[in-house]
This record gives sequence, C-alpha cells and structure tokens, in this order.
Amino acid sequence: MTMTSTQAAFDAYQAVRHRLPSVELANGGYQKAGTLAEIADSFDVFLLDAFGVLNIGESAIPGAPDRVKDLKAAGKRVLVVSNAAGFPHAALLEKYTRLGYDFAPDDVITSRVTLLAGLNSRREMHWGLMATRSTGLRDLEGLNLTYLEEDPEPYDQVDAILMVGSAAWTEERQSLLEAALAKRPRPVLVGNPDIVAPRETGFSIEPGHFAHRLADKTGIIPEFFGKPFSNIYDLAFKRLGDVDRSRVLMVGDSLHTDILGARHVGISSALISHYGFFAGQDAEAAISAAGIVPDFIVERP
Repeated sequence: MTMTSTQAAFDAYQAVRHRLPSVELANGGYQKAGTLAEIADSFDVFLLDAFGVLNIGESAIPGAPDRVKDLKAAGKRVLVVSNAAGFPHAALLEKYTRLGYDFAPDDVITSRVTLLAGLNSRREMHWGLMATRSTGLRDLEGLNLTYLEEDPEPYDQVDAILMVGSAAWTEERQSLLEAALAKRPRPVLVGNPDIVAPRETGFSIEPGHFAHRLADKTGIIPEFFGKPFSNIYDLAFKRLGDVDRSRVLMVGDSLHTDILGARHVGISSALISHYGFFAGQDAEAAISAAGIVPDFIVERP
C-alpha cells in the first residue's frame, strides 16, 4: 500500500496535528547549508533519521556513509534515531552494514526499542500484533502475542494491541480491528508513529496512518512510541549520558516527525531537503505552511 503524492502525505500529517506534540510556532528563520560538513563544528552529537537521511528503501543515499565516517573521525557522536519498528534490531544493523555504515548496537535507537522499553508492567498482557510475519519476532519473543490477520476471533480475545509493522496490513484487517475496539475498547500502542515513509517510488503507508484512522473511528487515543514524541529522545539521551543539549543536532527529512520532535525536546534540527520526504519538492513552502521550522535546511547529508 503506497501514497504517491508528497502533498497528500503532508496533508495527512497536518490533519492529525492535534495528536502530535504541541510546540510554539517559531518566528525565526533557518540557515541553509549544502551538507552536514558545513555545520558540523557547531555540534558534538548528531542524531540521524534513517529513511531519507541514511537510505531510501534498500539503497544508501549517495555520500551518506562517508559523511557518517567523517563525523565519527572528527570525534562526533553519531546515533541513528529511527521510527523503524517493523524490523528486529539485529536485522536493522545487518541492513546498515550492507549499506556501508558501521553502527554499534547501542548506536541505533528505534521506536521498536522505545516501545519495548515502555511496556513496563504490561509485558504479561495478551497482545494482538500488527506486524509482518516474514520479519520475525526477534526482540518480541518474550511477549504473549497473536498476529492479527483474517481470523476475527483474536481481535476480540486479546487484551491490547501492538502496531509495529503495516507492510502486510489490509483494509479488511483494519475494519476487523476498528469493529473489535468499538465493541470493547482496549489499549493501543503504536511502535511507529510515521504515517508514511519515503521509498524509491512514492511513500509506503506506515502504522501511524492506521492508528490515526482507528482513533478517528473509535475515539481511542493510541499511545505512540517514536518521533515526534519525547520517549524516543529520552532513550537517546539516556544512551548518550551527560551531554550539552545545545550541541546536539537532529537530522531528518520530515517536518512532522524529525523536526517537530526535536523542537518538542528542545534540541536543534536540520531538515534534509533533496532526499526523502521533500525530494523534488518545495521544502520551504512546506515549512511556512506547517509552521514547523528547523534550524537548518541542508540539501543532502
């Protein structure tokens, strides 16, 4: 399932602003740069989104692996902060290695890891799982899980819902879920707040899209884990330890996840304009329309 229009994706995020973190609209402007190298001296820590910054689909963004190497060689701390909930942690590390990146396991912080860290006392619940079977259950093995597919019975039986991957999700499954939750409301936890993700052609539809639809239909407010919500940044800062937050830069391609999230937690941000969400589009017009203003617009990593 895909969405082909950048404007449609932008409008979808704008339509759910009431469920996203609120920030004061910025009156200031932004600086422009060609690459991260031009602004690297101003920061000690770089938090990099994955899709649109490190890769598009299964391909590395040209020059990005070398940029990460150069930042590390200059003594910068580089972490990946990604709403990649659909894949086990080890699988993501394997993918980044294939693409030419060298990240330690603790240097990759995903919304899947954030979700697992936030389950706390709820681990023993019977969870209905939105996920793609082929990606496997690594990281999730200790949970009592039942895949939500075409059989309607699990939708009624589970204690709560985990939405982590939507590649195999269908309209039929969405209807079953909405009907079951309308009949008996239960907690809904979303491991990927993204509505869309940039691919080689168009955008894939992500769990956030279905979570917001569910909220509109049932009135249940999902609990989101990942950007733009603070829980994933809290986990990143826990990993970083004692750092000067004024020297931390979030780099991403999306206003409503990367930039909004950075502004919500009070760190600087850079919007990648030539790859990912705004590739071939007018990012500055979108900034004006959304009122979500980065500190920098950078053409490419």
